[in-house]
Amino acid sequence: MSKRWFITGTDTNVGKTIVSCALLQAAKLAGYQSAGYKPVASGSLITSVGIRNPDGLALQANSCNKALDYQQINPFAFIEATSPHIASAATNQKIALSALSQGLQQLEKKANWLVIEGAGGWFTPLSDNTTFADWVEQEKLPVILVVGIKLGCINHALLTAMAIKHARLPLAGWVANNILPVESQWHKEYMATLQRLLLPSPLLGSIPYLEQVEQQKLGCYMNIALL
Repeated sequence: MSKRWFITGTDTNVGKTIVSCALLQAAKLAGYQSAGYKPVASGSLITSVGIRNPDGLALQANSCNKALDYQQINPFAFIEATSPHIASAATNQKIALSALSQGLQQLEKKANWLVIEGAGGWFTPLSDNTTFADWVEQEKLPVILVVGIKLGCINHALLTAMAIKHARLPLAGWVANNILPVESQWHKEYMATLQRLLLPSPLLGSIPYLEQVEQQKLGCYMNIALL
């Protein structure tokens, strides 16, 4: 049976894709057949081979099975960089939760360690009456929380952790992603507070601020043995 992890963040642009790629690399190093899944992505580009999203491409590049088609990794790719439910309505392309589940089931046949990256934060809407959280709860996925380390991250992390607990889902762990080029003078205090208040969920790793992330080896920053 495959291992499945849903990656959410304290906000948008906190490094969910970086962490997802790091987890995929770590799983590969541990001997797993890992694959990434980005069910819904906004902010994509029109290319010669179709609409492509940078996050989806990064997950494809870090998946062990190089034969996976892009559409298997990112079935819903929207050009506009806005909330998925807005992009969906604008393009008349309905995001059905059943389609997300079908895509996940297909990937489970080709990998035994799956990273499923969300969009935005925990309650990102997929339609007028559904959110990403609804689908994660439906699939009963354990969650990994990406915390972008900056002022306000403690509150955002605790609110997200509370929402995950309310959904009766396990917060399997969290990852600190240092999104600022220069650390805050209170960085150590932020980290200590997060580690104390997010218990019993373990800190799986801390990723430093990196330039040209797509060229980096990221698996070394993760401890997936804690999962």
